[in-house]
Amino acid sequence: MPNTVPPSTRYRLHNFLCDQIGSDRIAIIDFGSQYTRLIARKIRELGVYSEIFPAQISTDKLIDFAPRAIILSGGPESVHSSSAPSVGFDLQALDMPILGICYGMQWLARQCDGKTETSDNREFGSVLVTVQGNSALFNGIQADDAQHSVWMSHGDSVVTLPPGFSIIASSTHTPIAAIADECRSWYGLQFHPEVTHTTCGKKILENFVHKIACCSSSWQPASIVDKSIAGIRHLVGDEQVLLALSGGVDSAVAAVLLHQALGENLHCMFIDNGLLRAGEREQVVETFDKHFGIDLHVVDAQDSFLKALKDVVDPEQKRRIIGRLFIETFEQHVATIGKVDWLAQGTIYPDIIESAGAEGAHLIKSHHNVGGLPERMKLKVLEPLAYFFKDEVRALGSILGLDKTIINRHPFPGPGLAVRILGAVDK
Repeated sequence: MPNTVPPSTRYRLHNFLCDQIGSDRIAIIDFGSQYTRLIARKIRELGVYSEIFPAQISTDKLIDFAPRAIILSGGPESVHSSSAPSVGFDLQALDMPILGICYGMQWLARQCDGKTETSDNREFGSVLVTVQGNSALFNGIQADDAQHSVWMSHGDSVVTLPPGFSIIASSTHTPIAAIADECRSWYGLQFHPEVTHTTCGKKILENFVHKIACCSSSWQPASIVDKSIAGIRHLVGDEQVLLALSGGVDSAVAAVLLHQALGENLHCMFIDNGLLRAGEREQVVETFDKHFGIDLHVVDAQDSFLKALKDVVDPEQKRRIIGRLFIETFEQHVATIGKVDWLAQGTIYPDIIESAGAEGAHLIKSHHNVGGLPERMKLKVLEPLAYFFKDEVRALGSILGLDKTIINRHPFPGPGLAVRILGAVDK
């Protein structure tokens, strides 16, 4: 089902939040690494907002985001390949610190007139590197004779330094393991600082975002809650919101956050589709109706969901059927609530990325709460958690007063047992 919601509807709350957190933010350019999301999470753990962008992003869009610095991710391609990722921005027009990681370092070096070659000794795994010199990137990390364990994963290497750069770390098989142009605050690492296998990785990222990019630690759960509530009120005003409450971590946190922002203007609909965990329906009623006093509407739709799923085996087909039935069920029961202006969902950042909802992303799997909303419903979509990672959502839930049994529960797919079961589903 195509997404018929105007993109601006999803992003207005996000833009408001970005305005509220100020200019302390990092842009991460995605060259396709499996670790790109991990980079973003690690930066946020340091108290700095980060966001992932495709390599094709234009210079203007990148400047509009107004980052303090840019991180170039790694990637699976060789820089010498005809399919190597291209970029849509002008590197030389970006007057800000840059950190290139693995492929990102090789790409940066080539852009600055350095030379790379396919290495005879490809490295994958833990490698010892020696830090040398007094680079700001390695401030507080012992240099010279001390060796540090880092995680390498590369087939290409920088073999000739770009003008203005110096070597700041090396290993046995990779003489140029890290480079720096201190005058421009441009750096490159052949290894991955974002993974736990790199023992000094957290310190390296901390140096880059705090000491080099001069970012403050303004991205904190407590302030995020306050700013999110303010943003929701600013966006919604006095209009009525209907939340699709599933009982999972994401929709639970969204429900309590929206309730604090909107009070009686929030209405939650919980659909029992017959595919839930044992005791799910009872727990939802106890938590949101009795404890938080949220206006909760419970719909028993078990028979209709199980009938539609009869003999269906393919998980993607199951997801599509369940997503369609959720919307149809909402349409059928929304009249019992009265006039509603917004449909709220517990969409989080990985949902958008995996469903190829982020610009330049690749589809991993579809999510039931990222699909299309029929135009005939004429509802605007509100996704208060759309740019938060799961661990951040859990932190928000704790601050909002949700019980640990909810915020720490094991992840459960939105379509429930329908996709946990590897075959046709019946009662």
